[in-house]
Amino acid sequence: MDGGNVKKLLEVKEFDKIICNADYKYDDRYKYIEPEIFDKLKSFICEFAVGDNNTDVLDFMRISFKRNFGYFITIRNYVGLIQINDNYQLQVLPKISFDNEEDVENRNTKRIFLKMLCSMKDFSGKVFNNAYINSGKMNLYEIFINMYLQEVRELIKHGIQSTYIRQEENLPYCKGKLIINKQLRYNILHKEHFYVEHDEFLQDRPENRLIKATLLKLQRQTSSAKNNKEIRQVLTAFEMVKPSINYQKDFSQSIIDRNTQNYRTLISWSEIFLMNKSFTTFSGDKNAKAMLFPMEKVYESYVACQVKKVFGLAGWNVTSQDRGYYLFNYKNDKLCRQFGLRPDIVLRKDSYIVVMDTKWKRLENNPKTNYGIKQADMYQMYAYSKKYKTSGVWLLYPVNEKMCGKEHIFFNSGDGTNVKLHFVDLNNIEDNMKELLEKVEMSAKLL
Repeated sequence: MDGGNVKKLLEVKEFDKIICNADYKYDDRYKYIEPEIFDKLKSFICEFAVGDNNTDVLDFMRISFKRNFGYFITIRNYVGLIQINDNYQLQVLPKISFDNEEDVENRNTKRIFLKMLCSMKDFSGKVFNNAYINSGKMNLYEIFINMYLQEVRELIKHGIQSTYIRQEENLPYCKGKLIINKQLRYNILHKEHFYVEHDEFLQDRPENRLIKATLLKLQRQTSSAKNNKEIRQVLTAFEMVKPSINYQKDFSQSIIDRNTQNYRTLISWSEIFLMNKSFTTFSGDKNAKAMLFPMEKVYESYVACQVKKVFGLAGWNVTSQDRGYYLFNYKNDKLCRQFGLRPDIVLRKDSYIVVMDTKWKRLENNPKTNYGIKQADMYQMYAYSKKYKTSGVWLLYPVNEKMCGKEHIFFNSGDGTNVKLHFVDLNNIEDNMKELLEKVEMSAKLL
């Protein structure tokens, strides 16, 4: 994704309505963009090419029309960046509740969102630093660049890997193995030279070439003076490395093993920067690209990470994406496990089992509509309860202003299944997880 030298940045949040009707330009309920840019965004939505995961455009963008108002666009479930053209970028942030706390320039939102991203396997938590967002105006792409640079610094601190590379040279001295046919071809009149083949211990290996190519590309793209300075500094450590000119080949030849663990995150992100890849990459015409992150997955990963931290210290065994059970074990009277169950979090302590699922959804304070809980989600929880033989099933939703204080919502099936709701406060995640631990252990004692 080309993210540098952006002259115009519009920052929106999930569920914001983007409009081009100038009559509502200063209405706080909407985010206004010029009609020309709005039309390009509409075209992007309509013409995009779906990535490998076949994500439906309606999962993240919806074009609607209201009489006497015109078209408007709502973005949901995905956050990140949409580059509409060379001069305009749309930045989508998650909708996070902060009670009555003021979120100046969305700094708290960015801080929490980056912490959430760092819980995912393609991000490195050890290089995360709040200093990245000291400037509320720094966009996400610049923050990603900064995170990449800190990871490069970590690599340099631990040492850039070298490897033995086969070299062919015509030297004034003999070194390694003499190549007879080339010696006769090039040195028949120069007996003082030796055409040889030998191995040298060099840094010019595929992983380092890709990193240098990424750094050079980011140097051209960044509009941050801080990032530009950092790039110049870290490039000095790669002076003996040639930048990759064949990305596909070098990625295929990159080896991540116990000796190159420090390269794992860097190579993943080099692929994102060099080859326009991401968790979900949508692309429409040549002028519009997007780097978008599915909030359901980001939220799931972050909550699982926090549960492991708090519950693990309390003696619980915690697994995420547990693969222990299937909905059906037989087909036509033959053993055949099918329709695997994959609860987000499974907790075990002594003989007690707790199953948890995370749902990135804003519930509504309306018992008559079951607070907006999907019926399919409840079917899923019931299946977990029966297969794991536990009455301890929890749904974890992000807290929002409508559900503040709603701490005792639960459903009882009458045949041994209890589904309890817990609202996750992303702004106070550590204390919130301790509250959840108390609730779970209290329930365990009551059984």
